[in-house]
Amino acid sequence: MPTDLQQRPEEGGGPVVSYAYKASLIGSAHAFELTDAGLSWRIAGQSGVWSYTEISAVKLSYRPVSMQQQRFRADVDNVKGGRIAILSTTWQTATLMAPQGQLYRDFIVELHRRMRAAGSNAVLTAGLGPKTYTAALALLAVLAVSMAGLLLRALLTAEWTGALFLVGFAALFAWQVGGFVTRNRPRRYSFDGLPDALLPRAGRNQAQ
Repeated sequence: MPTDLQQRPEEGGGPVVSYAYKASLIGSAHAFELTDAGLSWRIAGQSGVWSYTEISAVKLSYRPVSMQQQRFRADVDNVKGGRIAILSTTWQTATLMAPQGQLYRDFIVELHRRMRAAGSNAVLTAGLGPKTYTAALALLAVLAVSMAGLLLRALLTAEWTGALFLVGFAALFAWQVGGFVTRNRPRRYSFDGLPDALLPRAGRNQAQ
């Protein structure tokens, strides 16, 4: 199964847009198609088609991992309680998780376009859940206070090496964790205003 975005004509209808990714090294790819009938999916030996009006919710989020910082996710729910996840990365080898940024972006944008055209009333949300986000902010506050205390102690005792280490660690922590928290702020969005921070940058399929 190719892990890319493809378009082919659908018999008697418009173009079919396809996207696939491997969630693990074992098993087949998770494959999706946007057809006139709706969102078609094949995952772990199961398959189905959800009409665009049957999709009840879409949630976009930023989900970096150690092997791939530019990793995004879309959770799609239907009215019957089903849920499928679409990721912007694919496993290629035991040590390589490859990004599919532009391919993923194009597929998600086209999914929203077709949902809107079908008159969808789906709930569109972005980021983490409110409770999870609040807990993350509280944890960040505790860590910030602790780090500030350690830095102050290092300065008062003239431990310059330790102080420099803490400053460097704080900068790295703020860059990585701060970006995660900022992008994943819980909010609603519309079909006309997809959150750009929760989609890969346009134009490239490698890490941005």
